[in-house]
Amino acid sequence: MTYETIMAGFGGQGLLFSGKVLAHAALIEGRELSWLPSYGPEMRGGTCNCSVIVSDEPVGSPIIAHPNVLMVMNEPSIDKFEPAVAAGGTVFVDSSLISRKVARDDVEAVYIPATEMAKDMGAAGLANMILLGAIVRRTGCVKSETVTQALKEVISARKADLLGLNLKAVELGEKYIEEHGQ
Repeated sequence: MTYETIMAGFGGQGLLFSGKVLAHAALIEGRELSWLPSYGPEMRGGTCNCSVIVSDEPVGSPIIAHPNVLMVMNEPSIDKFEPAVAAGGTVFVDSSLISRKVARDDVEAVYIPATEMAKDMGAAGLANMILLGAIVRRTGCVKSETVTQALKEVISARKADLLGLNLKAVELGEKYIEEHGQ
């Protein structure tokens, strides 16, 4: 199976980090992968997206024209990327930040109040990890325990004290999917 994922939102929301964790988890599992970050010159507050391909087959190009998984954390991103999602794909929406619903009926939409959940756990900046947990649980693109290992290896020494909160955020996203049957 090949998972072509685009994670998109504003700079500073941790999208590139989420993508890096997903790509590292795929690497640990011995999967074929590609990680391609993209951000505007503004960085924090500007537009930002990250393409991650996880596959059992060699990846021919890091460019994703029609993702089968889309994670969006702001309105401009859902407006830009929703039309490109492959039919049958899944769109993960941070419903705390995006008020509109997915307009297409040929894709699955998963609405998660990730930013609100992150604020409730006292870590407002970890909505990205809640969404990553939801993606992992819903798609099975990598194993949950591999994400835990990847986080331990990828998180910088400077932010090592945030490892526990990151792990909790991923678990919250997974639990949300389990409890809401999405």
